[in-house]
Amino acid sequence: QVQLVESGGGLVQPGGSLRLSCAASGIAFSRYAMAWYRQAPGKQRELVATITSARFTIYGDAVKGRFTISRDNAKNTVALQMNNLRPEDTAVYSCQANLRPYEYWGQGTQVTVSS
Repeated sequence: QVQLVESGGGLVQPGGSLRLSCAASGIAFSRYAMAWYRQAPGKQRELVATITSARFTIYGDAVKGRFTISRDNAKNTVALQMNNLRPEDTAVYSCQANLRPYEYWGQGTQVTVSS
């Protein structure tokens, strides 16, 4: 059974930082590309960042220079370090594992940026 479990969300003030983590089980983790997506109320889901099995990274334009994605294949985890958070970063953040044709999602974790 495949499971992706996110943690680390919460309430933070503008300019603050949070670190999200996603723990994967039931997959050959090192072979999968891992990604973080987010969805704010009333908006479409958008890619935040992705890291391939070769550790190549891609970031959404809205988070470049502020967020960093990383993976630990020994622990089957992927992390998202979020710095200089803005109110517009408020969303549900979800972890995705992708190895075509397989795609798995976590349940999501809420991030709220507000003073």
